[in-house]
Amino acid sequence: MDQGIGHWSTVHAQRNPERVALVDANTGRQFSFGELEQRTNALASALRTRGVRPGDRVALLAFNSPHFLEVALAVAKLGAVFVPINFRLTAPEVRYILDDAAPCVLLASTQTLDVARAAAAGSLVREVVEIASADKRAAGDGAAYEQLIASGDTQRVVARVGTDDVASLMYTSGTTGFPKGAMLTHGNHLWNAFTHFSMTEGLTPRDVSLVAAPLFHIGAFGIFTLPLVYLGGTSVILESFNPATWIDCVEQHRPTLAFCVPAMWAAIAAAGLDGRQLSSLRYTISGGAPCPLVLIRQLREHGLVFTEGFGLTETAPVASALGADEVIKHAGSVGKPIAHVEYRIVGDDGREVPTGEVGELLIRGPNVFVGYWQKPDASREVLDEDGWFHSGDLARVDAEGYYYIVDRKKDMVISGGENVYPAEIEQVLYQRPEIAEVAVLGTPDARWGEAVTAVVALKAGQQLDADELIAWARQRLAGFKCPRVVRFVDSLPRTTTGKLLKRELRRQFGGDGAAVQR
Repeated sequence: MDQGIGHWSTVHAQRNPERVALVDANTGRQFSFGELEQRTNALASALRTRGVRPGDRVALLAFNSPHFLEVALAVAKLGAVFVPINFRLTAPEVRYILDDAAPCVLLASTQTLDVARAAAAGSLVREVVEIASADKRAAGDGAAYEQLIASGDTQRVVARVGTDDVASLMYTSGTTGFPKGAMLTHGNHLWNAFTHFSMTEGLTPRDVSLVAAPLFHIGAFGIFTLPLVYLGGTSVILESFNPATWIDCVEQHRPTLAFCVPAMWAAIAAAGLDGRQLSSLRYTISGGAPCPLVLIRQLREHGLVFTEGFGLTETAPVASALGADEVIKHAGSVGKPIAHVEYRIVGDDGREVPTGEVGELLIRGPNVFVGYWQKPDASREVLDEDGWFHSGDLARVDAEGYYYIVDRKKDMVISGGENVYPAEIEQVLYQRPEIAEVAVLGTPDARWGEAVTAVVALKAGQQLDADELIAWARQRLAGFKCPRVVRFVDSLPRTTTGKLLKRELRRQFGGDGAAVQR
């Protein structure tokens, strides 16, 4: 019996109970491993009293806080399944996930409570529990969450949990536009922690990570944060990202590590780093999208040891990395596979392609997920009988063994580190009666990496204003999914068989900055 990720904090509570595990950067409160153990035991006990059993799902719709980790660990102690949800989603989008995962309890931040209650109404969710916002916590108001913990027993909850048991459902949209819950096991998270020891600059129990990216993403959750629980390190957690606050936190808390997506790094650089004390950071990681070379150089000029990682939700997340001595020389590459991970690049016939040629990237390793929740057909499409995950990314490898992502089969847009799937946006935009055809793609954007762009063909005799369409979409989609650019055309380019030619749209609109943007 491995006992899973919920046991990780228990080990350090027994060995070093006074060591700081988590810091609430917004209030200054510190949680030792001893306190973390008592609180997660009590939370697990309270959830069990409310009927949560092994295999049940518990969802979290919350901004960052130490409580995010508490919920994840407490759910794991029960042998239940943790379901973090993107707090930027609208109530209908959250409801889809609630219907799919069928959690029995939903915990939500003060800021997301209205959305949570609206989404949960009429679902299988039996109880919605408020987690206090940073402002409330600073004022001493712990909301219903602290009452829930106070109702539990601090004696350790023991459940039979093994490495092959599902620990979390991390929702990621598919090309059909419907979110899919990637099932990550306790073993997937464990091996992801292992890989941090040898990845780029490594990881030690003395490390302190500054967490500012949203923890509902596997990037912030799986890079540094959860592995440091395994190692007995410390995570300083910001409720939300603000570049000036981030810099202040580096000077105040002296972290040794930080993970951000390129849009966050760009904001940090733009906030002004001259004269700021960042020397505590022994290295940083960028992920979620390629980081511009000019930005890497700018950050390095201010003393940051900069590395890059590549991975997916389905790989828990890290699959390859570029070290600090490689990011300039091999700019644009996603690096080489990390320890215990294998890559292959294959053609449509399933055979490996020669060096330098483009094919689909396949990934295999103990960090690879076990399938999509309740979607066996979708799982079989991406996981073959030999354990290879078919990523859908088109890639090539050079003679030195460095891998490059050259395109995405799934047409995914990465905007500000968020994955946006065109099919989902297109389905919403097609609800407008004026629209005959619409295609959504990513176009280059200096701030966000890619801007969500809608190319629209109207029905004969119809009129539609770009501003009106953007405002309408904002009422139905999370902000990061809404088109920032709208282009009107007479018709969309298609093949003789009727297949949409998105590459023609990218060629037409990819480099032109003149557009309606919001």
